[in-house]
Amino acid sequence: MAATEFPGSGVGEGPQVPSVQAGTAEMLSGGHPVDLMQQDQSSAPLRRVQPARRKWPWPLDLYQSAVGKKWAMAWSGVILLLFVLFHMIGNLKAYLGPEQINHYGEWLRDMAVPALPRTVLLWIIRSVLIAAFVVHMHAAYVLTRMNHRARPARYATERDYIAANWASRTMRWTGVIVILFVFFHLADLTWGAANPEFVRGSVYHNMAYSFSRVWVAVIYVVANLALAVHIFHGAWSLFASLGVSNPRVVRFRRSFATAFAAVILIGNVSFPIMVQAHVIEDHGSQPYHAAAVTTQGQSR
Repeated sequence: MAATEFPGSGVGEGPQVPSVQAGTAEMLSGGHPVDLMQQDQSSAPLRRVQPARRKWPWPLDLYQSAVGKKWAMAWSGVILLLFVLFHMIGNLKAYLGPEQINHYGEWLRDMAVPALPRTVLLWIIRSVLIAAFVVHMHAAYVLTRMNHRARPARYATERDYIAANWASRTMRWTGVIVILFVFFHLADLTWGAANPEFVRGSVYHNMAYSFSRVWVAVIYVVANLALAVHIFHGAWSLFASLGVSNPRVVRFRRSFATAFAAVILIGNVSFPIMVQAHVIEDHGSQPYHAAAVTTQGQSR
């Protein structure tokens, strides 16, 4: 009985059939076998090595992340909220008469005199406000872009907003309205470009004349409504952005946001309404002059 023949067994070996790997290796090497593992590695596409990210100073390095941008947006928002509050409180002096609010406007320019030259401290405060305004806008813009890149396609069905309220969904639009209003407000009552009867230093006169125009009064009311909505969501969400997680504070934040937005809205809207109602009227008021007031006091 003949022995069973197995290839490579040494028993009755016949002609050997070259393996698939060996044949492929020979074809790839022009007849010279090569290591297929080495061939696969050498033919793989090269991966581009990303350069190491540049290390910025701590505040700027933190700002590169989404968390850092939210943190910067929250703190810049705090600065702007404080300004809006104190600005509104200062303007309430209009109800005390032209002399009081004109004196207040002059005092703002004379802050820290004689320790600092006139208007220097005022411009330092303005510089901080401008920086906070720019940081707030830039962070909001970049975070919006990041959200769009995270989900480039729109939702296939209508979204069911459970956690997000109307104020949060309209933040970008109320923000745009507030930005446009800030420039109009400056042109109207600070630069005088939008106020044909503007008199430098006469705060009461400028306010009374400007709000006596119905279309200007309407702009102020609409813009302050948008500002109140923006403030409501901003004051409500800044606690989360700053990492405040105390349950008692979290329960308090909605009441705080509602009260703060309401105070700002009522205070700011009252000025154009009271001018239209002839409660605030200008009867030829003049800019405040400390020397004239001193002379009048001495003559008495």
